[in-house]
Amino acid sequence: MSWLEVIVLGLVQGLTEFLPISSSGHLRIVSEVFFNRDAGAAFTAVTQLGTEAAVLIYFAKDIWNLFITWCKGFVDAEVRQTFDYRMAWLVILGTIPIGVLGLLFEDAIKEPARNLWLVSSMLVIFGIVLGLAEKFGPQYREQESLTVKDGIILGFAQAMALIPGVSRSGGTITAGLALGLKRGVAVRYSFLLAIPAVVASGLFSLPDVTAGDSDVSGLQMAIATIVAFVVGYAIIAWLLKFVERHSVYVFVVYRIVLGLVLLGALSLGLISAT
Repeated sequence: MSWLEVIVLGLVQGLTEFLPISSSGHLRIVSEVFFNRDAGAAFTAVTQLGTEAAVLIYFAKDIWNLFITWCKGFVDAEVRQTFDYRMAWLVILGTIPIGVLGLLFEDAIKEPARNLWLVSSMLVIFGIVLGLAEKFGPQYREQESLTVKDGIILGFAQAMALIPGVSRSGGTITAGLALGLKRGVAVRYSFLLAIPAVVASGLFSLPDVTAGDSDVSGLQMAIATIVAFVVGYAIIAWLLKFVERHSVYVFVVYRIVLGLVLLGALSLGLISAT
């Protein structure tokens, strides 16, 4: 892999990981359109460690409070009545679906699911679904109203992102809006929910990109991850402010237009689907 490709894909990962437009889908698209190849699911998973490191640092205080409260809850009944204790369990419960399904469909995720016909279709379909959730979701619920049922539903919504083009944040934000959560609450929970799953996925995929038959060196992987971290950190701060004041329609339009353009290019044979 060339250094240009490494830097570009690191930038793409950082820019798209937290936006509801599918980072894995964009890495697949950019790899094919500009470099005539697929960087691979393993490369995607490992560079996500950079963006998740950004989440860990940005939300360090919140994450630490959740962890400490969760630990105290095992011995203190009063702590078990707090919101932080419930939130910690909601993150754990919401992580289970993507973990189980990721292991069950690992082979499909690495190869067949990365077909650009599927990626393009998912961009359009879930763009429309996100738009409907924005339009019809009542958006009145604060984070304190989150329930176990919500955690499970949002966990399965996140798991849909195993298909490139769906978007992890897009899935959880869509489900959150449909459940009546305020936009900012849905986005914030999406960040927290992603941490265990994405970190585990990245660590699990490290051997694939450091194997002897990989054309990505350890240094290149490190640089791509660092680039993704720096850009991703900036995007977190921007997105949290953006969704407080604006709808997600700009992402809806972007997804649909990009998906339709790609479907047209595929139909004309301008780019390869595999």
